Amino acid sequence: MEITPEKLFNARRKFLKLGAGSLVSALLADNLLAAVLKEQGLDFKEMSAEEAYTLNGEHLELTKEEIATSYNNFYEFGFSKADPKNKAHTLKTSPWEIQIEGEIEKPFSISYTDLLKQVHLVERVYRFRCVEAWSMVIPWVGFELRELIELAKPNSNAKYMRFTTLYDPKQFPMQGAMQLLNFPYKEVLRLDEAMHPLTLLAVGMYKKPLPPQNGAPLRLVVPWKYGYKSIKSIHKIEFLKEKPISTWEEENPREYGFYGNVDPEVSHPRWSQSSERVIGKRGQVKTLYLNGYAKEVEHFYQGLDRTKLY
Repeated sequence: MEITPEKLFNARRKFLKLGAGSLVSALLADNLLAAVLKEQGLDFKEMSAEEAYTLNGEHLELTKEEIATSYNNFYEFGFSKADPKNKAHTLKTSPWEIQIEGEIEKPFSISYTDLLKQVHLVERVYRFRCVEAWSMVIPWVGFELRELIELAKPNSNAKYMRFTTLYDPKQFPMQGAMQLLNFPYKEVLRLDEAMHPLTLLAVGMYKKPLPPQNGAPLRLVVPWKYGYKSIKSIHKIEFLKEKPISTWEEENPREYGFYGNVDPEVSHPRWSQSSERVIGKRGQVKTLYLNGYAKEVEHFYQGLDRTKLY
């Protein structure tokens, strides 16, 4: 299912055993990812943007890096697809703290650098499907969200996870200039969805640290959901007993529901979701239920009425 070299799994926790924490703790965040990968013993070959990958028997051709890093939705920087790349230089990702709160053993704050020293980085090639009916194929570097959940030690009351983007109008100009949305941006997953091995906290893409326009230094990637669920520049994570409202669900519940699952049979109120435009290619392709990951995750939604957004 995942496009991950076998030795990445065999090297799990190798970085901690090497005692290399002191080596990387002083590095800038921009250099940290490369150092962690090196210390974990991962010898990545250079990957061509034209190279095909196989997922469930289907060959996936990577989206060119220059496209994936220049065609983005990140409304904290502006409304157009080019705004994030053009304006995201204002985002400073070092130092970066993540607050962990709610129904857990003990609330705590952890730096991005310390977090990377406690998880196992893998490379995953995922389809990425936007609710606007376009898609890409992206090689992410990150770690399974369930590793952070294990660090947080949620109690039996925890049923949901809420993720919040950093709020700082000096770094995100649209947060202060024009409140298109009720910033800071928030997204929510059920805890069982968050625990699934496909759910990734990404710290890099194309073997490099995440660029600011793609959600540096830490973003969520849930490949069977529309892209608006994959919140960027995460600053706070909460474990909650009751289901909270996410940003787009609050802004326009008629068009954006809680689950945000990719479904070709359920149209957006203003357009069909039956097909999609692959960015960088001509024409349309058929959209797959749950973005092609139904075999792995459709059991989560047994009994739900797919025609409702919830």
